[in-house]
Amino acid sequence: MTLFEKIIAREIPADIVYEDDLAIAFRDIHPQAPTHVLVIPRKPIPRVGEAAAEDAALLGHLLLVAGKVATDLGFNSVEEGFRLVINNGRFGGEAVPHLHVHLLSGRELGWPPG
Repeated sequence: MTLFEKIIAREIPADIVYEDDLAIAFRDIHPQAPTHVLVIPRKPIPRVGEAAAEDAALLGHLLLVAGKVATDLGFNSVEEGFRLVINNGRFGGEAVPHLHVHLLSGRELGWPPG
């Protein structure tokens, strides 16, 4: 069982900012920006590169949830904005083998990342 599955099961506490039947969003414990939220599916998909065609609606839902959380937290605007990141595999920076979307905001984010 992954760390994120334990958070979903409430075996590990988390600062949850949103949840529904398909997804849960919580603050990252090692934030890389003033606001750093992880949006994860309840369904355990190891990484985006292993998602199946049947997961298409769920993947879209994760992006919609990220937008809603950004709005709820007050930074879904052109002036402030946010960045979404999905890591896949070791070279992509994946730390937990459970698909998750990083929602980052609160400071200007440089480009290119990494």
